[in-house]
Amino acid sequence: MRTMNNGAILHTAFDLVNADRQDDYGSPAASLARVAAMWTAYLEQPVSSHDVALLLALLKIAREANRHKADNLIDAAGYIGLAADMAALEALEGES
Repeated sequence: MRTMNNGAILHTAFDLVNADRQDDYGSPAASLARVAAMWTAYLEQPVSSHDVALLLALLKIAREANRHKADNLIDAAGYIGLAADMAALEALEGES
């Protein structure tokens, strides 16, 4: 019987968000803030870093609905984690 490594993609997503992707793109908070500013200008309505992370997760889920690819799920998990981080950061900024 084959055993599963439950939650393995979560570890992979964590590693990507905290090392590999940062080396390529800079900090997630700065990257998501840049995207949020661009989408805000384009849509002419406010878009937060939290919104960007959730929308990018939905993009990956939509791709997964078309065809399974592990990268879709890893990236979606990473974006969900970043959404939680951005919500916490935005809450702290709201307190100041």
